[in-house]
Amino acid sequence: MSMVIRKFFVASMFMWISPIAILYCFNHDLFPGSAHLTPYTTTLLSGFLAVISVNIVIAFYICMAMREPSSKPEPDPAFIANAKASLSQFKPSEAEESSQNRAKQE
Repeated sequence: MSMVIRKFFVASMFMWISPIAILYCFNHDLFPGSAHLTPYTTTLLSGFLAVISVNIVIAFYICMAMREPSSKPEPDPAFIANAKASLSQFKPSEAEESSQNRAKQE
């Protein structure tokens, strides 16, 4: 269970850090060539790349979740034993009589 929480925490942190880092780098001209862009283009490009980065993090999180091993749920042995016991106590003749009684009542 702790691995699931750790993966969720790491993915959540990347979902916050990556778009903020992209916006910061574009606004402070840390990407090569971004100093020559107009402010309108810089805003559009940085916003678009920030959204794309979040979608990439979500896709990686989904891939990690799909690759996680899943165990098949096992039924409770006590429940199985009780169900088998109740089925063995049931007699077909009683069922026929009760269905005939219901048919007469209708």
